[in-house]
Amino acid sequence: MAIEPALEALVESLRRLPGVGQKSAQRMAWHLLQHDRSGARQLAAALLAADQKLGHCALCHTFTQASVCATCSDPSRDARLLCVVETPADQAAFERTGSYRGLYFVLMGRLSPLDGVGPEGIGLAPLLERAADGTVQEVIVATGFTAEGEATAQAIAQLLRPRQAVRVTRLARGVPVGSDLEFVDPGTIAHAFVDRR
Repeated sequence: MAIEPALEALVESLRRLPGVGQKSAQRMAWHLLQHDRSGARQLAAALLAADQKLGHCALCHTFTQASVCATCSDPSRDARLLCVVETPADQAAFERTGSYRGLYFVLMGRLSPLDGVGPEGIGLAPLLERAADGTVQEVIVATGFTAEGEATAQAIAQLLRPRQAVRVTRLARGVPVGSDLEFVDPGTIAHAFVDRR
Protein backbone atom coordinates (compact mmCIF):
# COMPACT_ATOMS: atom_id res chain seq x y z
CA MET A 1 0.00 0.00 0.00
CA ALA A 2 1.36 3.38 -0.99
CA ILE A 3 1.45 5.90 1.83
CA GLU A 4 0.43 9.50 1.18
CA PRO A 5 3.38 11.95 1.29
CA ALA A 6 1.78 14.13 3.99
CA LEU A 7 1.20 11.07 6.19
CA GLU A 8 4.74 9.84 5.55
CA ALA A 9 6.12 13.24 6.58
CA LEU A 10 4.08 13.16 9.80
CA VAL A 11 5.29 9.63 10.64
CA GLU A 12 8.91 10.58 9.98
CA SER A 13 8.54 13.67 12.18
CA LEU A 14 7.12 11.59 15.04
CA ARG A 15 9.99 9.10 14.69
CA ARG A 16 12.40 11.86 15.70
CA LEU A 17 11.09 11.59 19.26
CA PRO A 18 13.16 9.39 21.60
CA GLY A 19 11.91 5.84 21.90
CA VAL A 20 9.45 6.15 19.02
CA GLY A 21 9.91 3.63 16.25
CA GLN A 22 8.19 3.25 12.90
CA LYS A 23 5.11 1.40 14.17
CA SER A 24 4.57 3.67 17.17
CA ALA A 25 4.90 6.73 14.97
CA GLN A 26 2.35 5.30 12.53
CA ARG A 27 -0.12 4.54 15.35
CA MET A 28 0.24 8.08 16.70
CA ALA A 29 -0.23 9.62 13.27
CA TRP A 30 -3.26 7.50 12.46
CA HIS A 31 -4.80 8.20 15.87
CA LEU A 32 -4.37 11.97 15.53
CA LEU A 33 -5.77 12.00 12.00
CA GLN A 34 -8.60 9.53 12.57
CA HIS A 35 -9.75 10.32 16.13
CA ASP A 36 -8.30 13.63 17.29
CA ARG A 37 -7.92 16.22 14.54
CA SER A 38 -8.36 19.05 17.06
CA GLY A 39 -5.63 17.47 19.22
CA ALA A 40 -3.37 17.33 16.18
CA ARG A 41 -3.94 21.05 15.51
CA GLN A 42 -3.35 21.83 19.20
CA LEU A 43 -0.11 19.83 19.18
CA ALA A 44 1.07 21.56 16.01
CA ALA A 45 0.29 25.01 17.46
CA ALA A 46 2.02 24.19 20.77
CA LEU A 47 5.15 22.96 18.98
CA LEU A 48 5.27 26.05 16.79
CA ALA A 49 4.74 28.40 19.75
CA ALA A 50 7.43 26.65 21.81
CA ASP A 51 9.86 26.83 18.91
CA GLN A 52 9.21 30.54 18.41
CA LYS A 53 8.99 31.67 22.05
CA LEU A 54 11.46 29.55 24.01
CA GLY A 55 15.14 30.34 24.18
CA HIS A 56 17.92 29.68 26.66
CA CYS A 57 18.43 31.45 29.98
CA ALA A 58 21.46 33.74 29.82
CA LEU A 59 22.73 32.35 33.13
CA CYS A 60 21.84 28.67 33.38
CA HIS A 61 20.89 27.74 29.77
CA THR A 62 17.55 26.11 30.62
CA PHE A 63 14.53 26.86 28.45
CA THR A 64 12.74 30.13 29.16
CA GLN A 65 10.67 32.81 27.45
CA ALA A 66 12.58 35.57 29.28
CA SER A 67 16.28 36.40 29.00
CA VAL A 68 16.78 35.02 32.54
CA CYS A 69 14.63 32.15 33.84
CA ALA A 70 12.44 32.29 36.95
CA THR A 71 14.85 30.13 38.97
CA CYS A 72 17.87 32.34 38.28
CA SER A 73 15.75 35.44 38.99
CA ASP A 74 14.50 34.13 42.34
CA PRO A 75 16.27 36.07 45.15
CA SER A 76 15.45 33.33 47.67
CA ARG A 77 17.71 30.83 45.85
CA ASP A 78 21.17 30.19 47.36
CA ALA A 79 23.59 31.61 44.75
CA ARG A 80 26.54 29.95 46.52
CA LEU A 81 25.36 26.53 45.25
CA LEU A 82 25.48 25.65 41.55
CA CYS A 83 24.10 22.27 40.46
CA VAL A 84 25.30 21.11 37.02
CA VAL A 85 22.79 18.91 35.17
CA GLU A 86 22.70 17.50 31.66
CA THR A 87 19.20 18.58 30.58
CA PRO A 88 16.24 20.76 31.57
CA ALA A 89 14.42 17.49 32.36
CA ASP A 90 17.09 16.72 34.98
CA GLN A 91 16.64 20.21 36.44
CA ALA A 92 12.87 19.66 36.61
CA ALA A 93 13.44 16.36 38.44
CA PHE A 94 15.52 18.15 41.09
CA GLU A 95 12.91 20.87 41.44
CA ARG A 96 10.16 18.29 42.02
CA THR A 97 12.00 17.04 45.10
CA GLY A 98 11.84 20.47 46.74
CA SER A 99 15.11 19.64 48.51
CA TYR A 100 17.51 21.88 46.56
CA ARG A 101 17.33 25.67 46.81
CA GLY A 102 20.50 26.64 44.91
CA LEU A 103 20.95 27.57 41.26
CA TYR A 104 21.60 25.44 38.18
CA PHE A 105 23.74 25.21 35.10
CA VAL A 106 22.20 23.08 32.32
CA LEU A 107 24.79 21.61 29.97
CA MET A 108 22.23 20.66 27.29
CA GLY A 109 24.06 17.39 26.78
CA ARG A 110 27.10 15.45 27.88
CA LEU A 111 30.52 14.61 26.52
CA SER A 112 30.30 11.90 23.89
CA PRO A 113 33.43 11.64 21.73
CA LEU A 114 31.90 8.84 19.64
CA ASP A 115 29.07 11.21 18.67
CA GLY A 116 31.45 14.14 18.14
CA VAL A 117 30.32 16.04 21.27
CA GLY A 118 33.27 17.72 22.96
CA PRO A 119 33.61 20.36 25.71
CA GLU A 120 32.51 23.19 23.41
CA GLY A 121 29.35 21.26 22.50
CA ILE A 122 28.03 21.25 26.06
CA GLY A 123 28.98 24.72 27.26
CA LEU A 124 31.88 24.01 29.58
CA ALA A 125 33.43 27.46 28.98
CA PRO A 126 30.30 29.32 30.21
CA LEU A 127 30.15 26.94 33.18
CA LEU A 128 33.72 27.85 34.15
CA GLU A 129 32.86 31.56 33.87
CA ARG A 130 29.80 31.07 36.06
CA ALA A 131 31.76 29.09 38.66
CA ALA A 132 34.37 31.86 38.79
CA ASP A 133 31.88 34.68 39.42
CA GLY A 134 33.00 35.05 43.05
CA THR A 135 29.61 34.02 44.43
CA VAL A 136 29.63 30.28 43.73
CA GLN A 137 31.24 28.31 46.55
CA GLU A 138 30.18 24.78 45.60
CA VAL A 139 29.56 23.15 42.25
CA ILE A 140 27.45 20.00 42.56
CA VAL A 141 28.02 17.78 39.53
CA ALA A 142 24.74 15.94 38.94
CA THR A 143 25.36 14.32 35.57
CA GLY A 144 24.04 10.83 34.93
CA PHE A 145 25.88 7.68 35.90
CA THR A 146 26.35 6.55 32.31
CA ALA A 147 29.81 6.33 30.74
CA GLU A 148 29.24 9.72 29.09
CA GLY A 149 27.88 11.26 32.30
CA GLU A 150 30.88 10.02 34.27
CA ALA A 151 33.28 11.38 31.63
CA THR A 152 31.49 14.73 31.79
CA ALA A 153 31.70 14.77 35.59
CA GLN A 154 35.44 14.00 35.46
CA ALA A 155 36.05 16.75 32.91
CA ILE A 156 34.16 19.30 35.01
CA ALA A 157 36.04 18.30 38.16
CA GLN A 158 39.39 18.58 36.38
CA LEU A 159 38.59 21.99 34.92
CA LEU A 160 37.41 23.33 38.28
CA ARG A 161 40.23 21.79 40.34
CA PRO A 162 42.58 24.81 39.93
CA ARG A 163 39.84 27.09 41.32
CA GLN A 164 40.48 26.43 44.99
CA ALA A 165 37.75 28.83 46.12
CA VAL A 166 35.14 26.50 44.60
CA ARG A 167 34.37 23.12 46.15
CA VAL A 168 33.38 20.44 43.61
CA THR A 169 31.09 17.62 44.77
CA ARG A 170 29.47 14.73 42.90
CA LEU A 171 25.90 13.59 43.29
CA ALA A 172 25.83 10.46 45.46
CA ARG A 173 24.69 7.14 44.06
CA GLY A 174 23.46 4.05 45.74
CA VAL A 175 20.64 1.65 46.43
CA PRO A 176 17.18 3.05 45.62
CA VAL A 177 14.82 3.57 48.54
CA GLY A 178 12.40 0.67 48.93
CA SER A 179 14.42 -1.85 46.94
CA ASP A 180 15.68 -5.27 47.97
CA LEU A 181 19.44 -5.78 47.66
CA GLU A 182 18.98 -9.04 45.78
CA PHE A 183 17.45 -7.10 42.85
CA VAL A 184 20.07 -4.31 42.73
CA ASP A 185 22.92 -4.66 40.23
CA PRO A 186 26.42 -5.31 41.64
CA GLY A 187 27.83 -1.99 40.38
CA THR A 188 25.20 0.00 42.27
CA ILE A 189 25.82 -2.00 45.44
CA ALA A 190 29.58 -1.46 45.13
CA HIS A 191 29.14 2.31 44.67
CA ALA A 192 26.69 2.47 47.57
CA PHE A 193 29.21 0.69 49.78
CA VAL A 194 32.06 3.03 48.78
CA ASP A 195 29.89 6.15 49.15
CA ARG A 196 28.45 5.12 52.51
CA ARG A 197 28.12 7.77 55.23
